[in-house]
Amino acid sequence: MTPPDRPGWLVGPAGVPFPPEPWHLGGSLLLSVFRVPGAGLPDAAQACVPPDHALLAPGRTVPVGVAFVHYEPGGVLAYDELLVALPVRCGIRVRCSVPWIWVSSESSQHGGRALWAIPKELGEFARTVDGPAVRMALRREGREVAALVAATGRALLPGRPRVSLATAQLLDGQRVVAHNTLLGRVCALRARWWFAPDGPLGFLAEHLPSASVAVTDAAVLFGLRVERSRRAHRR
Repeated sequence: MTPPDRPGWLVGPAGVPFPPEPWHLGGSLLLSVFRVPGAGLPDAAQACVPPDHALLAPGRTVPVGVAFVHYEPGGVLAYDELLVALPVRCGIRVRCSVPWIWVSSESSQHGGRALWAIPKELGEFARTVDGPAVRMALRREGREVAALVAATGRALLPGRPRVSLATAQLLDGQRVVAHNTLLGRVCALRARWWFAPDGPLGFLAEHLPSASVAVTDAAVLFGLRVERSRRAHRR
């Protein structure tokens, strides 16, 4: 079924409309990478990894990417997002899996789950900007669970380089690999994170980021090529 006011859009079982793939989104991304001992990851970190993929843990530590993303009007959707991404491997192919992600848009939540098996949940976001500095925060059930204070610096690379990305997900027995691209201006970022110790990302509370970058004037094409198959739930 297609909503009459959104030609081409899809409607999931919950009745929430969302755009068909691929999604063209634009905005900015503030990313930090944390190195976490594999033994320190919650069990839920592996739940979204397909059985034919393995978590990458060089030196027994796992690079954990955490990003606040602000998607602006002009793309198919405009919303805020906090995501956690882990590197995974299938043979020689390196991809990422997203075990935790919150968004401010119901269309993004239902579309991400239905199209790419990304376990999006709804969250409340606050964003304030003061020149090059920005503060973003995520609240769940009335309490703040993650926050970032950051300032964007000089460009680290010329132009707007393009990066090919792929996500590998398992959700409700469906295995989905989505091929995507990201391009934008890569800039230095001074970042100070806070995570509620008893929140869903509390395993990061005692860690400092090993690297941080901002991607500004970004364009994301998500779901350019998608592979889907039914797989048994992880045992």
